[in-house]
Amino acid sequence: MNKLALAESSITFPGKPNQSTAECWFDDACILDMDYFVKTISGIKSKGVRSDLIGSIIVHYASKWLPDLSSDDAEKGPTSLEVSSPESVTASWMKKRFFVETLVGILPPERDSIPCNFLLRLLRTANMVGVEPSYRAELEKRISWQLDQASLKELMIPSFSHTCGTLLDVELVIRLVKRFAGLDEGARSGIAVVKVAKLVDCYLAEAALDTNLSLDEFIALGAALPSHARTMDDGLYRAIDTYLKAHPGVSKQDRKVLCRLIDCRKLSPEASLHAAQNERLPVRAVIQVLFSEQTKLNRHVDWSGSFNGTRSPNTAGLEPPGRCMSKREINSQQMEIKKLKEELQRVQSQCLAMQMQMEKLMDKKKGFFRWRKLGIMPSLKSSVSVFERIEEDREANFDIKAKLVRGRIPPKWRKSMS
Repeated sequence: MNKLALAESSITFPGKPNQSTAECWFDDACILDMDYFVKTISGIKSKGVRSDLIGSIIVHYASKWLPDLSSDDAEKGPTSLEVSSPESVTASWMKKRFFVETLVGILPPERDSIPCNFLLRLLRTANMVGVEPSYRAELEKRISWQLDQASLKELMIPSFSHTCGTLLDVELVIRLVKRFAGLDEGARSGIAVVKVAKLVDCYLAEAALDTNLSLDEFIALGAALPSHARTMDDGLYRAIDTYLKAHPGVSKQDRKVLCRLIDCRKLSPEASLHAAQNERLPVRAVIQVLFSEQTKLNRHVDWSGSFNGTRSPNTAGLEPPGRCMSKREINSQQMEIKKLKEELQRVQSQCLAMQMQMEKLMDKKKGFFRWRKLGIMPSLKSSVSVFERIEEDREANFDIKAKLVRGRIPPKWRKSMS
């Protein structure tokens, strides 16, 4: 212990500890026994050493004796435990399990004292050797605290369960993301939420290639974060498109449910153009994308017109666009608007033709409907007919009197001839 006390008293910690400090310390200490290492760490903790330095010591020790926990792929190979004791596979497996459980037990309780990627490698090894569920739960809790620091490579933990059909342990990632989303607002910042959302989208794009990935697992992971976590939905759209490519047998109803994860207003012009031409998406989703792009285009026109003088500026509710659209994007959107207008004109012409056919049918009707079309009510019709009969009677009487008068008075041209 004199050498250990000398090492403790000679180390100063003015700033963030580097790896060389911990490596030199272990080269002098030469700790080979795990129990002695635990006692050493306990002694260092009692001296009031910072938790981040203790964490760096644990990481260096674990990477030395179990290269699977090292971040450098070149250093990974036969473990020091296997080289020092050529025993059976079962004995080596149990020794690894004891090593991992011991490491989890001595981790500093402070947050960010251990790098997140190291914890993910430790969790992968813990799942592989089958440690107790309490140790796995502790690792998952610590990883969820700093999930925004994780990398996609370390998060892609394979599934070691025989009951799971997927290559990756998707259920594990779902638990981590949900636990992160359930943290208090003070425990996670807005930037951390955005980073985790990007990480989840990248993970979904990789996991979607697995044909055994179920739709429920994909939706559960995609909807684990709140809607405000994603500033853009391009990554989520790419993951959904990849899933539909790898799973062509997805029903129409399931495609609709899957596309509900996307907010069309958060798609970039490039992603919107791809979605408008994507035959794998349902028609409703394509229409929503086109409508969203049309709304963005109208806002862009209003914004530019307010400065050109063609429109009256409205500074109260005016929102500038995120970026200026290119000429190609504007032309493509104008073509879509032209197609929609042509479709609307076609529907209007069909409605007009149907209306003309209805009018022709109404013309063939007689009786009440014909008088209604002419604008004459039945009561008016009856009164008009009465007047017509009176006039006809008067004309008939006048004709009879005229004939009697002509019979009594001979014509004048006969007198002239006599």
